Amino acid sequence: MSTAWRVDREKFEDIYAGSIEPGKEPKKLFRQGYEGTIVALSYAEILLNKAIKVYGPDHKVQYPETAYFVPAIRALGGYEISKLGDMVPLLNEKRNQVHQQATLENAMLWGEAVIYAAEIIEAVRWSTGKTEKLPKPWIGFIPDMYVRKWGIKHVDWTIPGEFVILGRFRTSDDAFRIVNKLVQKGFMIFLVDEVIEQLMEKGYKFDIDAWPVYCLGNFTQVIHAANYALRASLMFPGIAPGNTFMHRNYQRDRILVVCLLVGERDIVKVAASFAVIYLGYPVIVDQPLAEDETWKDWYFSVPDYDEAIQIGIEVRGIKITAIEVNVPINHGAAFEGESIRKADMFVEFGGGRSPAYELVKMADADDVTDGKIEIIGPDVDQMEEGKAYPMGIKLTVYGRKFQSDFEPVLERRVHYFMNYGEGVWHMGQRDQNWMRFSKAAIEKGFKLHDLGTLFYAYYKKEYAAIIDRLQVTLTTDEAAVQTGLAEAKAAYEKRDARLTSLRDDAVDEFYTCTLCQSFAPTHICFVAPERTGLCGAVSWLDAKASYEIDPTGVCQPVPITSEYIIDEHVGEWSSINETAAARTQGKTESVCMYTCLDRPMTTCGCCECILAMVPELNGFMITTRESKSMTPVGMTFSSLAGMVGGGNQTPGFLGMGRLYLISKKFLPADGGLGRIIWMPKELKDQLRDQLNERGKEEGFGDNFADMIADETIGITADEIQPYLEEKGHPALTMDPLM
Repeated sequence: MSTAWRVDREKFEDIYAGSIEPGKEPKKLFRQGYEGTIVALSYAEILLNKAIKVYGPDHKVQYPETAYFVPAIRALGGYEISKLGDMVPLLNEKRNQVHQQATLENAMLWGEAVIYAAEIIEAVRWSTGKTEKLPKPWIGFIPDMYVRKWGIKHVDWTIPGEFVILGRFRTSDDAFRIVNKLVQKGFMIFLVDEVIEQLMEKGYKFDIDAWPVYCLGNFTQVIHAANYALRASLMFPGIAPGNTFMHRNYQRDRILVVCLLVGERDIVKVAASFAVIYLGYPVIVDQPLAEDETWKDWYFSVPDYDEAIQIGIEVRGIKITAIEVNVPINHGAAFEGESIRKADMFVEFGGGRSPAYELVKMADADDVTDGKIEIIGPDVDQMEEGKAYPMGIKLTVYGRKFQSDFEPVLERRVHYFMNYGEGVWHMGQRDQNWMRFSKAAIEKGFKLHDLGTLFYAYYKKEYAAIIDRLQVTLTTDEAAVQTGLAEAKAAYEKRDARLTSLRDDAVDEFYTCTLCQSFAPTHICFVAPERTGLCGAVSWLDAKASYEIDPTGVCQPVPITSEYIIDEHVGEWSSINETAAARTQGKTESVCMYTCLDRPMTTCGCCECILAMVPELNGFMITTRESKSMTPVGMTFSSLAGMVGGGNQTPGFLGMGRLYLISKKFLPADGGLGRIIWMPKELKDQLRDQLNERGKEEGFGDNFADMIADETIGITADEIQPYLEEKGHPALTMDPLM
C-alpha cells in the first residue's frame, strides 16, 4: 500500500487553517453544534442507563459479523468494548470534554463526542435486539465482509469516493436522479432517513452485492457510515487501534467522503455534521444558511443538487475515472455485478449457443483508424427476440509502447468493460465467451455501435499510456465470424505455445497477483510459468505484461534465482517467503510452490478448482466451481471454499486453475499427476487429451484419464476404490502421503 497519504502534520486541525476568516466565525453554527452534542450525549446516556437497568452491566455488546468490537470507538480510542458497562466511563469522559466556548478546538471535541454517542446508541440498540427485524432494504450495521469486498477499490480510488446523503430531497425524482448520477460516476453511497423511502417510491433496485448503495436507516444509524470508513483504516494500512491522529489523517486523505445534508436541519443534525467534519469530510446542505452558519469549505449551502455534487468533488479533490460517453444506457463499474436472466434477455451471443470470440491484436499505425467502430452483419434492431446470434469482437491496437505480450491482458478487459454497460452481460473469455443484451437496454435504443463506443472510451481511458490508436470491429455475420474465429484460435494457440515452452527453472522471477485481496486481504498468488493464478485467468506472461503496464499494480516480480533457494524439492525460496509475509499482513510467513502438504500457497475465493487429499486412497481429488456434486471428502465445492478460502493456508487442500492439473510442475513433491484419483466428469472430459498425453509421459499408459474416477463412478472413497483397483491406478502403489 502506498504511504503517500501520510503527511507531516503536528496537528490534524491544520487542515482547517484559513477556513474561518477573522471576524467571520460561524458563531450560530457553533452554538447549534454544541447544543446538538448535549442532546446526543443525553440520549446516549438515557438509552445506556435503561439498557443496564434491564439487562445488567455485563450484558454482551456485539455488532453482527465484525471482528472490530464497536468499530468507530475501537479505531479512535482503542477500546475493546464487549459489555454494556464498558461504555459508561467512555460516555462520562466525552461529556466532561464538551465545553461551551465556541472555538475550533472545542468544535472538534464536540464532533468526537457525537461519534462516541452515536456509536454507543447504535451498539446498545443492536445488543438489546432493537434492530433484529430491519425492513428491507435497510441494513443498519454493515458487516466486515462488505468492507473487504469493496475496500481495496475504495482505498485505491477505483471507487473514487463516498457520498453520505442524510435527509429528504425536495422531490423523489431528485433523489432518484442524483443517486443514479452518483452511481454512474462510480461512488459508494450511504443513505439515511427519508431519502430511502423516496428511492423506494421510484422503484430503485438496491443490491449491495452488485454495488454499494447502503440504506443505513434513520437518525443515529448514520454512524454506520463512519464505522465502515474507520474499519477501512484499521484493515488496509493496518493503523493501530487508538492512534487517533493517523486514523483521522487517513480518513481525510484516502477515504474521500462528501456529506450531503438535504431537507430540514436541526441542532442534532448540525452536531452530526461536526462529527463528519472531525473526520475530515465536508458537509453540503441544500437549505439557505446565514453568514454565521457557514464554514468555508466545511459546512456550506449549495441549493442546486447537481452543482452540490460537482462542488463536493472539487472540494475533496476527487478524481473521477468514470467516463461520460454518448450511449443510451447507464454505464460504469457500478453495473459490473448485474446479471441478465433469460426472461429479461432480448438476444444472446456465444455460450455454446452460437459461435463467438474476442480478440485483441496489435497492428501497425497505418492499419488502425483511431475511433473507427465497424459493424459487420445485422445489428440488434434486425435480430429476433430470444434468439442466439454469432458475435466476433476484435480490437485492433497500435501504440508506440504496445507489445504483443499485452494482447491477452487487454483481452481480459473485454469482460469488465462490456459488463460496465447497464443491461449488457458478459462472461468467459476467448472463444468460450457468452453475452446477453437485456430487453430494457434495447428499448432504450442500445445498438452494437454503442457497445463499440463503450469499448473505445474505457480502453482509451484506462490504457492511455500504451494505446495510441484503437479500432473496434463487431461482427454478427456468421460466415465472417467463422473467418474471424479461425484467426482468433490461431492467435490463442500461438500464445499458449509460447507459455508451453516456458519452464519454472528457465526464468529468474515469478510474479505476485494480489487482485483478490479486496475480499481476501491475506491471500497472495505466486504465478509461475508452469502454474497459473488460482482463477485460471492470469498466466506468467499475463502477470509479466501487467507489471510492465502498471509497475505499481497487483502483479510484482519476485526473484527466484539460486541465492534465494531454500528447498528446491518442495519449491521454497526465501524471496517468496519474505514477499508473502510482507503482503499478507504477516499471516503467511512461508510458501512451498511444489507441494500441498507443507505450507502450500493460500487460497482465495475465486479459484477454478479445489484439491483435497483423500488419505485412505493415497491420492488427491479435485472439484470445480461449476460442479454441484458431493466429493470423496464429503464436501461440495462451496463447503471446501468456505473452509480453505479467504486467504487461508491449509495443508492437504489447495485452490488452483484448471490447467495447473496438466502442468509438469503439478505438485511434484507430492507425486504429481499420478495422485489424481477423482474429478468431476466435465473437467475430465475437457482435459482428457492433455491428461492422456501427460499420463503417457509419466509412464501410466495411453488412457490415464480413464483411470480417474468421477461422480458417475461414485462420490465416496469406498465407492471409487474398486474402480481405481480395477484400472490399476498408480496412486494405490505410491509411497504413502501420510
